[in-house]
Amino acid sequence: MEDQYGSDFMTIVDEDGTEYELEVLSTLEYDGNTYLAVIPAADGDEQTDLEVSILKSVEEDGEPLLCAIEDEQELQAVYDLMMEELYAEDSED
Repeated sequence: MEDQYGSDFMTIVDEDGTEYELEVLSTLEYDGNTYLAVIPAADGDEQTDLEVSILKSVEEDGEPLLCAIEDEQELQAVYDLMMEELYAEDSED
């Protein structure tokens, strides 16, 4: 994971053309792929339940895309690595 100060935000567009702003919590390189842990970006006073999503960065027709991880074992492996690195960072403080 990268050491980052502050938050990174990105806007994605779904197939219906709806835009979503996401806050990137963490990035992980695993098995030759890039994975991102993201939450919906909150608007000021808006209180939302924080549900973290892990998305896989893929390239399709030369365009970068973020997609859900459909393989349960891949998702579990990436989740475990992200948690391991998060707890390692916490224990260093």
